Amino acid sequence: MDLSLPASPVPAPQHLAAAPTRRSIRELPDELISQIAAGEVVERPASVVRELVDNALDAGATQIQVKLMAGGVRAIVIEDDGLGIPVDELPLALKRHATSKIRSLDDLESVATMGFRGEALAAISSVAEMALLSRCEGAAHAHRLDARSGELAPAARSRGTSIEVRELFFSTPARRKFLKTDATELAHCMEAVRRHALARPDVGFTVWHEGKLVEQWRIASSEQRLSDVLGAEFLAVSRAVFSERGPLRVYGRAGLPEAARSRADMQYVYVNGRFVRDKLIAHGIRSAYEDVLHGHRQPSYVLFIEIAPDRVDVNVHPTKIEVRFRDGREIHQQVRYAVQDALALSRSAAAENLEPSPAEQAQQAIAAAASVPGYRPSPGNPPAWFAQTPTAQANEPAAGYANPPSTNSWRPPIGQGAQASLGLAEVATLYGQAEFNPQARPDPAVPLQQALPQHDWPLGRAIAQIQGVYVLAENAQGLIIVDMHAAHERVVYERLKASLGAAAIESQPLLIPITFAATAQEIAAAEAHAATLERLGMDVAPLSAKVLAVRARPAALAGGDVVDLVRSVLAELAQFDASHAIERAQHEILATMACHGAVRANRQLTLEEMNGLLRDMERTERADQCNHGRPTWRQLTMRELDALFLRGR
Repeated sequence: MDLSLPASPVPAPQHLAAAPTRRSIRELPDELISQIAAGEVVERPASVVRELVDNALDAGATQIQVKLMAGGVRAIVIEDDGLGIPVDELPLALKRHATSKIRSLDDLESVATMGFRGEALAAISSVAEMALLSRCEGAAHAHRLDARSGELAPAARSRGTSIEVRELFFSTPARRKFLKTDATELAHCMEAVRRHALARPDVGFTVWHEGKLVEQWRIASSEQRLSDVLGAEFLAVSRAVFSERGPLRVYGRAGLPEAARSRADMQYVYVNGRFVRDKLIAHGIRSAYEDVLHGHRQPSYVLFIEIAPDRVDVNVHPTKIEVRFRDGREIHQQVRYAVQDALALSRSAAAENLEPSPAEQAQQAIAAAASVPGYRPSPGNPPAWFAQTPTAQANEPAAGYANPPSTNSWRPPIGQGAQASLGLAEVATLYGQAEFNPQARPDPAVPLQQALPQHDWPLGRAIAQIQGVYVLAENAQGLIIVDMHAAHERVVYERLKASLGAAAIESQPLLIPITFAATAQEIAAAEAHAATLERLGMDVAPLSAKVLAVRARPAALAGGDVVDLVRSVLAELAQFDASHAIERAQHEILATMACHGAVRANRQLTLEEMNGLLRDMERTERADQCNHGRPTWRQLTMRELDALFLRGR
């Protein structure tokens, strides 16, 4: 007997229930076209603020006021003292694709202004009530144009333009429902103004909300503006970045690893003065922090990239927050090495007050000129807050994407001479030499901290050891506490990396090629980057339309998963035009060797051994963190020690 229940019909999804009916093709009305376009440009009040401030900057404004009501939902008023708009051009300014920024395709391919599409005012006026009030130099008075009625009337104001936007999304109530609270929208508007303020210290910004002054940034030097916007503590815990090669310049400040944050809320990147979010640049910066950040901490930085306008496409995204570079690998590599060199100098080495080099003296002269209020960065005048970093013009990436030679004169001598060409296998033979040996002193010809009097040593003089784990030292500021295993691990790791040097990666042919199923993107990347793969010690070629064959791999990584390594390299090459997967794999091996070769906890050191470790730290790059990003030493000043014991109270 069949006891099975009758099958119940499964209802079809609602969007598939009815057969489609043919609908005739029609032209959309102009108002609907404008509202669709506005949906791409105007996402929230902050989008309006960004677009209108862009226009004010393009008009040459030196003072910009932003007035908001209800977080910008009820009202946004942007006032500037720019060149103004002639009365006969006011109605034209509200039309779609009407702009003074570009005239031809050549202009579009080399955009040098913040705005260029001529869409912002038309898009805003289609979803809000808007009015323009403007006066040019020499005009008898200003004129006010109502965007909805088209009424043009005389008005009073000084030279410049005021744009009033009220009741945002009043004509599209569904969009308005997606807005957040007034406080949240205000925060987004403030962030939009903050991004402009960081890039333009020569312009004063004032933000009002509900009639109250919320923020004000006066015209100042680049250094002062950075301090005003991000706080003086950011300057104290960041390092200047400066690299210039040909038409490409990278400058700014990169936060030290110990100042990393749990959120990526203090990361600003500008391309030709325009704030952008770019995965390629973000990956390059993150690569520079690879072995100095602990866990999933996020670095803080403000970086400016100056590049010829015809080498970058800004017409990629409706909000202009994304760009596309003609040579992405060049940007990625220079950003990475610029930040990496800035972070290489440890805090102890930076504390030395040595005589500046001629290049540094020239940079300091530029810094003095740049500190004048009203100064605006230009290709010949880098801002003051990165001028103290030596120019990195010589930082040409070596074959195989190895670390380029640094311009810092304090680099250790290890890695020079015959050892510079050693491969990973040969470096492994140095593992036994990595044991702690305070008597092993580098070439005395290299200028090191040892040349200083004892009381000037940045990490001071060792005085004791606590339970075989921490070394205590005394310097001019107070007490130094050193995690001896973490510190020596970094010292050994940097020595091994320097011994590996920038040698070409040796390739090992495979007796039987390894094949694996590949995606279309991986096939394309293998074909497009064949020369790069060869420099990385890999021979990867398509075997069929869906299969890749690996015929050679890096000799130093013979024990790893070849397919996983190839996939990682191809993924990075496809997305960033550069790959550091081989270098990371090599460094992971060296890090393991360094960890096992470093002095262990509970080992009793003599004062001579402790002082030898301190001197090694002073001459080692990135000595402030171990290979895993943990701090290696901390400073307790006399004031902090006095506070612990309530002295002076």
